[in-house]
Amino acid sequence: QVQLVESGGGLVQAGESLRLSCTASGRSLVNYGMGWFRQAPGQARGKERDFVATISRAGLTYYADSVKGRFTISRDNAKNTVYLQMNSLKPEDTAVYYCAANRYGNTWRTSASSNFWGQGTQVTVSS
Repeated sequence: QVQLVESGGGLVQAGESLRLSCTASGRSLVNYGMGWFRQAPGQARGKERDFVATISRAGLTYYADSVKGRFTISRDNAKNTVYLQMNSLKPEDTAVYYCAANRYGNTWRTSASSNFWGQGTQVTVSS
């Protein structure tokens, strides 16, 4: 069984940066796609989590339009870890950020296509 553990969330002001990390245990995820999704406060229960960014096993990346140019996803297979560097944060980025893994190894953008999830880390951006 794969376990994903996120870290790095917190409270920042608009314009500042945060770096999220997600480390996997249980098996190597070198052949998995990895990614980040988020769920904003008040989002309806049952609604899919919002796509942020994913990275394939080959290192190809895919971003939501709302974060393109501000966020960067990367992975370190030796550490079984994926990162999300978030710059120029905005209040609308406030959400719980979830790490996800996809067993097919490609990029993807729907939360329903995620096979494993972390517990989430809170990111709060004040104006």
